[in-house]
Amino acid sequence: MRRILIMLVSGTLATAAACTTTTSGNPSATSGTSSTTQSSPSQSNSNEVPGPGVPKVDSPINTSRFLRAPCDSLTRDQVTELLGSGAEAKPDVAAPAGPTCDWHPAGASHAAVHVIFGAVDNLGLTSVYRARGTTYKLFEVLEPIDGYPVVAYGTSDRRTTDGMCAVALGTSDRSTMDVAISQSEENVGKQDPCDAARTVAVKVLENVRKG
Repeated sequence: MRRILIMLVSGTLATAAACTTTTSGNPSATSGTSSTTQSSPSQSNSNEVPGPGVPKVDSPINTSRFLRAPCDSLTRDQVTELLGSGAEAKPDVAAPAGPTCDWHPAGASHAAVHVIFGAVDNLGLTSVYRARGTTYKLFEVLEPIDGYPVVAYGTSDRRTTDGMCAVALGTSDRSTMDVAISQSEENVGKQDPCDAARTVAVKVLENVRKG
């Protein structure tokens, strides 16, 4: 993916991630019900990770530093390699789906990189798997990166029409690191954007593991 310009429209990933939010715990007691009502088996299992069919993360990564500085997830040289010189980083540690950084190249429309450290429901990849076929019309298991599971997902499949794709990498059973891209107009159709997003995730994972 050398020098391919890539981007996700800000908010698309946040909206998609928010769709996977799962409410945990018992329902609040209401008039005529006892506050000691026990959860059903399905309710008690809703918080268990990894869920059915979800790969376990055997070596969890401490991402706490990047929650405070998400733009440190890519080095300046890596950003230049991906987007060219002059690309601007825009951090948002209070983004709805979790601390986020967007990189936008100078003078290239519809191109950028979007990295987010998921903080929606504390269920990690289990949330993504649960939404496949419903919220996520696009769901594709990708080759793990150094043993860390990766899936491509989207509320719709926009790979060939817009060159857009998001991938989620499990950093622990309860957390993810997401990379979303949209290729520049001249690059749409030249490479699978999910493969491109996975390639960026390789770089981010290397940096995050270094701490």
